[in-house]
Amino acid sequence: MKFSVLVAMLAEDLEEKAIDSAREAGASGVTILNGRGIGAEEKKTFFGLTCEGSQSVLIFVLEKKLSVTVLKRLSRDLDLANSSKGVVFTLPLEHIAGIDVEQIHRFEEHLREDL
Repeated sequence: MKFSVLVAMLAEDLEEKAIDSAREAGASGVTILNGRGIGAEEKKTFFGLTCEGSQSVLIFVLEKKLSVTVLKRLSRDLDLANSSKGVVFTLPLEHIAGIDVEQIHRFEEHLREDL
């Protein structure tokens, strides 16, 4: 079974919606990190203080085919094509240790459903 890492870097206010959408698409576990980014546009200031929005970094380990399904669902549900509130991408995962056996069974069930 081949795995991918799906990374979603989103505005913090989209975190819960992204998690719900990913779960509906078949993802189960996620690691959530807090982050901040520097975009191409100059940051707004207020009384000399720079206003930066918080970001959430969601990391999913998914079966390769499922990662594409989740990516498309997140892109659609979060309207990423028309907003600048996030980016989602996948990376191939060559080696993995410590993945939950139940998670592998869920991936196998998902594959059977697609057949």
